[in-house]
Amino acid sequence: MSDNGGQPRIVTRSFSGRQTAPAAQLPPESEAALRQFSAERLMAYGMAYADMVELRGRVAGGEIWEVVAAELAVTCLSPPEAVLARESRSTRANRLYRASALTRMQQMMMLTDTPERRAIFARAAALYVEAASLSGDRERVRIETPGGPLVGWLHGASIAAPVGATLVIGGVEGWAMDFAPMGTALAARGVAALLLDGPGQGETRLDHGHYLSRDWPSAYRAAVDHLQSRLPDVPLGIIGNSLGGSVVVRYAALDPRIRACCDNGGPATVTRARANATFFRKMVAHTGGKPDDEALAIWESVLPTGPDMPLSGPLLVVHGGLDPLIPDADAMSILEETVAPSRDMAIWSDGDHCVYNHADDKHDLIADWMAIQLAEAGLREPLSIPISRASA
Repeated sequence: MSDNGGQPRIVTRSFSGRQTAPAAQLPPESEAALRQFSAERLMAYGMAYADMVELRGRVAGGEIWEVVAAELAVTCLSPPEAVLARESRSTRANRLYRASALTRMQQMMMLTDTPERRAIFARAAALYVEAASLSGDRERVRIETPGGPLVGWLHGASIAAPVGATLVIGGVEGWAMDFAPMGTALAARGVAALLLDGPGQGETRLDHGHYLSRDWPSAYRAAVDHLQSRLPDVPLGIIGNSLGGSVVVRYAALDPRIRACCDNGGPATVTRARANATFFRKMVAHTGGKPDDEALAIWESVLPTGPDMPLSGPLLVVHGGLDPLIPDADAMSILEETVAPSRDMAIWSDGDHCVYNHADDKHDLIADWMAIQLAEAGLREPLSIPISRASA
């Protein structure tokens, strides 16, 4: 215990995000950032509530998104109140995860893969690696493929005999580290979860130059091979978020080892994306900067094809009724046109894209559904407690 002569120690940590008056006019990038990254979405990607409020508030007041995110990441690691108590292992891990999330946000509005962006993302990954070494609940995985390495995070199941294992992928923006809450939810139900940066995503792209191409199925096949080699006696599932939701429905039809598939926010078509100039530039960057028509053709190759390619296991479609990117018709089209042993759909009437505004309920549903489907596929008892459904 420190001796301060009996005098009280007082530390004040200053914030301005909640008090800052909105600027009369913002730069287009700031307006786009605030529009695209809602409070719910930022928190879903690992940002703490206070960090989200400060980032959005200061940017709304006229400060630059990238600059504020970088400053908050630095403060996260060494906050003023740290002088009052020796930092515990848990506290350090939490601060590192928060700093990583803020650092990932720092590069989120960058449209091309510049050296600066790669350096920022590498710093975010290093913070995440250090945090994981302290929390001990996830393992960094590197998988070699003909197109280049894939990087991901394996969340081990919470029980000695897992009921299954699942591959989880994101879309154009949300990547492996961003989906840690999904991995945690699955692991808690006895399902090991490999959160993967697929071709064109995260570390796989920014660290190793592995982009989305027409050969994308071979990359995901290598990831499934890896998951199967790590857990050879359990059935496998796959979960995709945003455009990743379309990818997983298509991939599940190509690989009979996939016994359950969940599409959370995947479109039935990508033709509309071209009208959104900023988002389309991000899609093109996903392919390594291919010409626009070629990039669009690559993305069209990941879309579900309907009855011609049946799934070997059940399908769950998750949809937000107020999703600004995915119309109800897209979600319903995937549900109705996909051939599967069984098909389920969950709609949140006020849900935004990927239902970020109901994150807990969404994660609970997807993790419970996947655990039950894989347990049944492996003829095991599901980990969840059976609950009788009330009649409608």
